[in-house]
Amino acid sequence: MRINILCAARDPNRASVFLEALSRNGFVLTVVQRTKEVIGLLSQRGCDLLLVSQTLADGDGLDLVKLLRSRGPTRQLPIVAIVDPAPVPQQTSDPVILRRVPAYGTTSGQIRPQSQFQPLSPGGVSAAKTSARLAFFQAGADECLSLDQDVAECLARIKAVLTRVMVKPQEEILRLGPIELNLTSYTLKVLGKVVPLTSKELDLLYVFLSSPNRVLSRPYLIERVWGYNYFGSPRTVDVHVRRLREKLGKAAKFITTVPCVGYKLIPPGSEV
Repeated sequence: MRINILCAARDPNRASVFLEALSRNGFVLTVVQRTKEVIGLLSQRGCDLLLVSQTLADGDGLDLVKLLRSRGPTRQLPIVAIVDPAPVPQQTSDPVILRRVPAYGTTSGQIRPQSQFQPLSPGGVSAAKTSARLAFFQAGADECLSLDQDVAECLARIKAVLTRVMVKPQEEILRLGPIELNLTSYTLKVLGKVVPLTSKELDLLYVFLSSPNRVLSRPYLIERVWGYNYFGSPRTVDVHVRRLREKLGKAAKFITTVPCVGYKLIPPGSEV
């Protein structure tokens, strides 16, 4: 079985040894540098695992993980983050930094004997890497690696992620009348026939099916489907709803227009 890995990094050459090891182990690699390239490739053909660096040519890797985890088709996509190695402390001849240790029965203004001063530990040497790893995990990454790790260990960790996620999950399907939206494969069937939709149309349908009998305003739909950072026209929603209705055929009757507000999905049997 061919495993397709998409790698997104501003400077892929920094991970060249690791990427070559993946290729030698039978993985099929596609390397990009920009967030928009990742989104475009995932909407066209997907991948089995995404490797994402801290920095991309047009944004931040952490923001990309958050975006993918907020979208229907990529909520379950295995994501492995690559954080920068911790800086190596430089050996200098500078004197040891000392701090005052208050003694019992003394005031804070008194100076204690030199033997009771304690050197400060070099805090913060790996704090940046630890913080980055924690941030990626909190955003939804399945694993975090560093380029200063052993290559064999990195390969083993990636294989472990794939083993966990590629166990076939129980399919989760949203049904409404003749409509069946498979949330596992993120595909649509109407009357048992597969209907091809774009990623935005699938996201839009998912929001409708998740909120039956609820009036959904255009700003709400934009926030759910396009995200907070979308600054286009609200009429984009109307265009996508029209295309979605065309593809749903007779099942389009369940999506009704609420004048001057937005749209509402009315399940079969609950029509007024």
